[in-house]
Amino acid sequence: MRRLRRRSIRPLLTETRVEKTDLIAPLFFDETITSPVPIESMPGVVRYPLAMAGEVCTHLSAAGIRAVLLFGIPKDKDEQATSAYRPDGVIQEAVKNIRAALPDMVIITDLCACEYTSHGHCGIVGECRDGVDLKNDQSLVLMQEIAVSHAAAGADVVAPSCMLDGMVTSIRSALDENGYEEIPIMAYSSKFSSNLYGPFRDAAGSGYSFGDRTTYQAPVGNRREAFRESELDAGEGADILMVKPAGWFGDIISDVATLGLPVAVYQVSGEYSMIKAAAANGWLDEQKTVMESLICLKRAGADLIITYFAESVCRWLDEQQ
Repeated sequence: MRRLRRRSIRPLLTETRVEKTDLIAPLFFDETITSPVPIESMPGVVRYPLAMAGEVCTHLSAAGIRAVLLFGIPKDKDEQATSAYRPDGVIQEAVKNIRAALPDMVIITDLCACEYTSHGHCGIVGECRDGVDLKNDQSLVLMQEIAVSHAAAGADVVAPSCMLDGMVTSIRSALDENGYEEIPIMAYSSKFSSNLYGPFRDAAGSGYSFGDRTTYQAPVGNRREAFRESELDAGEGADILMVKPAGWFGDIISDVATLGLPVAVYQVSGEYSMIKAAAANGWLDEQKTVMESLICLKRAGADLIITYFAESVCRWLDEQQ
């Protein structure tokens, strides 16, 4: 084996490479601020004011980023998440601003309610068998309204992250009925109830006020269940399947890839923050560790990688040329 590992030969035989076109940059837009606000638990990541949406994406485009995933922080929250589907809501306005500045940027919108509800859960809550919890079918109607509003604003792809049963069928029918048959659905299909989301909840203001999300997100130990979630979403008409988190779930990524649809993975906030913290303490080389992590995700079967390191990776790839 060593004969093919000579430094001059190894690059010729590289099986897995990370390219700029693999990357999706997640962005937070906050309609309550007028200047960027650093997220303490995610060094280097900020919340942006709406007025900067075009500017931020123009900067990312210059670096080589072709697609962004948008999260919104609204000024008003209520139990019904009504601000999530307002025509002039934070995501709707961000989409319009980006589209005006960058017609060719692929704009993906996170489709959920946790940032918009006063209780922080991913839809409508009410009395259930075991107490107050998410009401699946009522929440599906809410997701339909949000999806149509995002498409009307100009989104290229909607990405439901609510993990509701039947979410893809419901959203697909609403999009089609309103003339948005060509809008793809990137389903957060195998999304786990993970401890790695903590910094994101700081960033998006989406912490829950009671209970948890274990009743509608997959248990981390259940491989067959996670695959079944993606299999169901594929059958309902999802165009892209997602595994979230990414780094600890390579087996799930490989399983989902067998379904034949494009696979996106989300290197989540906790994964980002762990690498940043270790690098800041001199325990790891940030660049080498990040690139290794992304190569391993592609090797497992990922086609698209959502990562907070996206811009840095573009810079590192340029430096290698």
